[in-house]
Amino acid sequence: MSISMKTGRVPAFKAAAISGLTTSQVAELREEYGRNEIIRKKKISAWSILLNQFASPLILILVVAAGLSLLIGYLPLQEPREIDAILIMGIVLLSGLFGFFQDYRAERTIETLQAMATPISRVIRDGVEHEISSADIVPGDILEIKAGDLVGADGVVVQSNALQLDESILTGESLAIRKAKGEEVFMHTHATSGSAMIKVTQTGMETRVGEIAGELQEIAEEKTSFQRELADLGRKLSLLTLVITLVVGVTGYFKFGLYQGLMTAISLAVAAIPEGLPAVVVLGLAIGARAMVQKKALIRRLSVAESIGAVDLICTDKTGTLTKNEMSVTKYFVNGDVSDARDKLSKVTDITLQRMLQCSFHCNNVETLSQADETKKWSGEQTEIAILQFALDRMTNSLEQELNRIDEIPFSSERKMMTVVVEDDRQQLTYTKGAPEVVIEKCSHVMLKGEILPLGEDEKRIILNQTENFASEALRVMGFAFKEGVDGSPEKNLIWLGLMGMTDLPRPEAKEALAECHSAGIRVIMITGDNPTTAKAIASEVGMKNTEQVLTGPEIDLLQDEELRKRLDAGSNIFARTTPMHKLRILNLLENDYTVAMTGDGVNDALAIKRASVGIAMGQKGTEVTKQVADIILLDDNFSTIRDAIRQGRTIFQNIRKFIDYLLTCNIAEVLVIFIATLYFDLEGPVLLAVQILWINLLTDGLVAIALGADPPAYDVMKHPPRKLNEPLINKRLAWLIGLIGLKLTAILLIAFWVTLPLGLEKARTVLLSGFVLYEFVRIGAIRSQEQMGWFDNKWLIAALLVSMLLQLAIVYTPLNEFFSLVPIGAYEWIVLLSGAVVGGILAFGITKLVIKLIPQH
Repeated sequence: MSISMKTGRVPAFKAAAISGLTTSQVAELREEYGRNEIIRKKKISAWSILLNQFASPLILILVVAAGLSLLIGYLPLQEPREIDAILIMGIVLLSGLFGFFQDYRAERTIETLQAMATPISRVIRDGVEHEISSADIVPGDILEIKAGDLVGADGVVVQSNALQLDESILTGESLAIRKAKGEEVFMHTHATSGSAMIKVTQTGMETRVGEIAGELQEIAEEKTSFQRELADLGRKLSLLTLVITLVVGVTGYFKFGLYQGLMTAISLAVAAIPEGLPAVVVLGLAIGARAMVQKKALIRRLSVAESIGAVDLICTDKTGTLTKNEMSVTKYFVNGDVSDARDKLSKVTDITLQRMLQCSFHCNNVETLSQADETKKWSGEQTEIAILQFALDRMTNSLEQELNRIDEIPFSSERKMMTVVVEDDRQQLTYTKGAPEVVIEKCSHVMLKGEILPLGEDEKRIILNQTENFASEALRVMGFAFKEGVDGSPEKNLIWLGLMGMTDLPRPEAKEALAECHSAGIRVIMITGDNPTTAKAIASEVGMKNTEQVLTGPEIDLLQDEELRKRLDAGSNIFARTTPMHKLRILNLLENDYTVAMTGDGVNDALAIKRASVGIAMGQKGTEVTKQVADIILLDDNFSTIRDAIRQGRTIFQNIRKFIDYLLTCNIAEVLVIFIATLYFDLEGPVLLAVQILWINLLTDGLVAIALGADPPAYDVMKHPPRKLNEPLINKRLAWLIGLIGLKLTAILLIAFWVTLPLGLEKARTVLLSGFVLYEFVRIGAIRSQEQMGWFDNKWLIAALLVSMLLQLAIVYTPLNEFFSLVPIGAYEWIVLLSGAVVGGILAFGITKLVIKLIPQH
């Protein structure tokens, strides 16, 4: 049984009866062969993530320290330290749980994004065509493959209509290979042209790709630029910290004894070395990627979540991105007259219009697909759906007669036309549709009111002028032609029929999105295959800049690279009647000066999308091969989603930068306070005990880090120029802020400690420990002031800070204080702490303003 539309129309070349597997057969085969997936051998389980938290060298050092606390009590003249050992292990456990939460959330986000990016395949089951995830393909399935589709499994061609496959993923050969009936095809290759029906023979790990998957999975996953930069930063800070730790350890040994000197040095090293920074970055990227999915932008590589924020030029398509891609025919031109398509005709009697309707019907690859709820939907390009609907609304049963398609020359962005050859019992007919200026060059005659006449230059001029008139009204224009028989070449000596003008209104949100991009210092260029007049009209309507300058594909061909570069530099932002090769050429000229986001949907757009700094594929109208090479898939094909993704990318970068600012400032203060006090203060014991240092590390690096990653965008995130893609995470301004505020915090903490020291060492330690936690609020406040954000913009951050403070109060004012060697503090101590907070806040705000004024951002 063939697949039929409600109109009785048999799609494309599927005239042969193919019913595919039944539902029960599919269930049995899936049970036997499993899902059609390349198994991820390195998939990380929750237990592995948890155990990895305790495999860090610094964590192992803490475990050794806990063991030393137990063993040292058995040495002469040493006291038992069981409580210290228990507390250290407790903090190790809590730290491990925080790390597990971060890594588990990031890992699951990555898996979710990978699952969402699984290609879609068309299969025939129970005689009906369905769209399914490629993971649900089973051996024996019948796949329909069209230009731009990825082959979902290994198989054999059972029907072919000039199918050509790019097998470079397996062979390295760039030339497409023509596939005839009976030839093998392989998973993850893609169709460059033509179409075919394929019977699946192998799935999953049994495919050719599956056989080499093990070797591919041995390749180490590339680290993000953030991770590489932070790893380098971590190494430098670790070396500096180890030197300071060695000095503190030796000095502590002579001043406080073996145990206190050793434990202080170990705890300082563990607390000060920012070994968790890379994990926090991955978590920040994962949180941002999840937020982008909610905004309809699917990130296929986690690192792109931040690099999209550096985009300063967007090359966008028009149809479906700036416009709604909801086509409907509004005007048509036949017999020299323009008619309103909204005027319904009870019966079409004009022979020329009848022929144009038949051309719309037969030269068309629209199909219907069955949905999960047993309803059906149109499947195909929106322009084809529009002209088919226009034809069906006006055709009688006699005009709807289904003809056998015996040949097809597919539409391509280079040809800009499509031709089919059909036949009935009496004759063969050729139908062609496409860009009017292209189709008309293939015509030698014109049909006027049923009479076939020679097509002269005057008639061509009238037709092309009308094309311009339609285009100036922002209509997408298509021309139609036919001839009886093939007569050597199907696309020669055609008979012109007429024009259809289709409206595709701009998306209402596009104008605002473009304006926001302009205010954010982002240039927007339109590259479309549509008519230049239509492109210009839409560009003006959505608020693009420099809409007077329009370059067409043929005009680009006449320009040398240097001339084209000058046009780009002069502000040319609209390119019409272009091909993917034009798009690639424009990209090559732009990428040296810009961080380019390039959109595309067709199979031939894949190269430009892959080459761009950020490649963006259309999720609804994009081909599977384009989606697979893209960095981002727009699930709604909407330009405003690109804007939203850039905003989120900028936010991710700012959030990670804020956490680094906060963390390194605290770490510098920790190291300097202990270093200075150990060397220069005459104390009975260490300024902070080992367990107290670890407690500070737990509170300041745990919940607050996670909460900062969830900060919303700053109000002005899209009101300043984008950062350069190679701008370091810690730039000159941030380095000065971290250094100066770290010194300021060190001074205030040492003063608070010194002022309360006459009350006893334990009380002074309690003040110092509480100061580290309290001044979290001050540092966060200064950072939020710098970003011009309110305290209540992030409820998770408020919760994290309050929990940190409550935990600190708990170990000061409950019996837990005995385990941490702390004592309750009174009003005087709190006055000292709060005075330090006020002074610290004023200084922090002043330092921040001074640095921002004197040190440039870039």
